[in-house]
Amino acid sequence: MQDFSMNHLGIDYGERRIGLAFADEVGVALPLAAAVEPDAQARVEHIARVIAERRIGHLVVGYPYNMDGSVGFKAREVDAFIALLEKRFHLPVDRVDETLTSHEVESRRGKHRRGVKAEKKDRAKGSVDSSAAALILQDYLDSSAPQLSSDPDDASAFS
Repeated sequence: MQDFSMNHLGIDYGERRIGLAFADEVGVALPLAAAVEPDAQARVEHIARVIAERRIGHLVVGYPYNMDGSVGFKAREVDAFIALLEKRFHLPVDRVDETLTSHEVESRRGKHRRGVKAEKKDRAKGSVDSSAAALILQDYLDSSAPQLSSDPDDASAFS
């Protein structure tokens, strides 16, 4: 069972942008500023600052399974990134299926069309990536949360 007293960092890895999201014991994932620095090392340093500032104790990384559930080239890239995170930060890392999370974010934003320029600016700033990281982290938190009994006589939910 997940330790909900811990601060979590959700990560949506990309070659140029890394979406980030935060959740604490309340269990609500919130997007943070994405790591969009020009080089990979600077993006890792951005993550290091977030881990220190937010007192992160657990990482949740979106894992890009293929539509058929198999592991492809992009997943191997994420595996290498996860290995780097584990070596650098010595924190537990969980992988969460990220299939279609960016698509879901973009379709949600589509309801509030703001024009091509605004969408390109959001993409460059990593807003879509961090919103995807928040979806990934929230999925993890929701699937790990203790389930409350619907039986009014079951007091075990409160112990």
